[in-house]
Amino acid sequence: MFNVVSSPFSMRQMLLAGSLCLALSGCGGSSNSSPTPTPTPPAPVAVIPTMAPSNAPTLDCIHDPAIIEQAGIYYVLSTDPGNGCGGNQQTGYIPIYSSTDLKTWQRVSSVFTSVPAYVQNYFPGQNFQVFWAPDVSYFNGLYHVYFAASGFGANHSLIGLATSPTMNPNDPNYGWTSQGMVISSATTDDFNAIDPSILVDTDSTGTANGNIYLQYGSFWGGIYQQQIDPTTGMLKTGSTPTLLATRSSTASSDAIEGSNLVKKGSYYYLFASFGFCCESTAAADTYQIAVGRSTSPTGPFTDMDGTAMTSGGGTILLEGNGSTWFAPGGSTALIGSPAGDLIVYHALQPSTLDYLFADTLTFTSAGWPVINQ
Repeated sequence: MFNVVSSPFSMRQMLLAGSLCLALSGCGGSSNSSPTPTPTPPAPVAVIPTMAPSNAPTLDCIHDPAIIEQAGIYYVLSTDPGNGCGGNQQTGYIPIYSSTDLKTWQRVSSVFTSVPAYVQNYFPGQNFQVFWAPDVSYFNGLYHVYFAASGFGANHSLIGLATSPTMNPNDPNYGWTSQGMVISSATTDDFNAIDPSILVDTDSTGTANGNIYLQYGSFWGGIYQQQIDPTTGMLKTGSTPTLLATRSSTASSDAIEGSNLVKKGSYYYLFASFGFCCESTAAADTYQIAVGRSTSPTGPFTDMDGTAMTSGGGTILLEGNGSTWFAPGGSTALIGSPAGDLIVYHALQPSTLDYLFADTLTFTSAGWPVINQ
C-alpha cells in the first residue's frame, strides 16, 4: 500500500505551472533560446585600378602580348603591327622583343620571315599580312609558339604552331620550325579558332604532370579548351572542346576573347578580355581585363560573386581611365618568374597606338589576383 502525501497543489495545477516554467525558459535552468547566428563574411571586393597615366611604357605598336623568361631574359611576342603602325614598316611575322628589366625592350627577331604555305592555302586569294595573338610556352624540350590567322570580323580562322629549342637568337641552335595547323574554324562553326593560350599543368610540387591544355576563342560561342599532345604539340587524340567562358547577351559589351589560363597554388585562373577592341577611336574601345578561378584546369571558373564564367561571370581587374589610357586587354600572365608573378597587356592612348605594359601580380589573402601598376 502506498501512502499519499497531501499537497496544496492539485495535479492539474502542477502541470500548468510546469508549462509556464518552460514557456518562460527559466525556473532555475539554463536558457534554451537559439544561439546568436555567426554573421556571414562579406563577399570579396574586386580591386579595379584604372590605367595609371604616369606609367608610360617604352614600346608601342604592341597588341596581344605574350611573355616568357629564359636565363634571366624576358621575351615578349605580339600581334604583327602591319605596315604603318607608328610609322613602322612590318618586317617578318610575329615580332619578338627582349628585356632584362621589363622596361626597356628591343626587337631581336621574328618567328617567320614568310607566310607558311598552309596558311596561304587556307585563305586562297588573300595576300596574307598579319598573324594575331601569339602564345609562347615551353614543354617537351622546345619553345612552342601558337598563333592565329583570320580574316577580321569572321570566324574563318586557324591556329598554327612553330617551335624552337631556344628563345635566344644568338644561340646557334636558335630557329623556328613550322609545325602546321593545330585547329581551324569555318563560317559555319559556332566558335572562332583564334587567341590561343597554353597551360602546362603541374602537380602539387610544381612538376609538369603531362597534361597540356589549349584555350582559344573569340566572340561566337566564347572560350573553349582542348587537350594537347605533349609530344607533338597538336590536339590530343580524342580531345573534344569544353566551354570555359562566355558573356551574357544582356551585357553592354558582350564580347569575350583573349583568354589566358595559369596556375597559382591550388587555383587555376582564367584571364580574359571583355568588351570590344579595334574601334574607330580609342575612346570607343571597351576592353577590360577580367578573371575567374577554379580548383580544376577544366573549370568551372567562377568570379568573386560565385557566378560561373559560362553564365557570363568574370571579375574585372583593370579598365581604362577614360581620358589618357583606354581599353587594357590581350593579357598574358607569367607565374613564378625571377621578377615575381607578372602580367603583360596592351592599352591605348587617344592616338589609338597600342602600348605594352608589364606589371606585377599579387594575390590577396583570399587568393584573388591584383594588377599592380
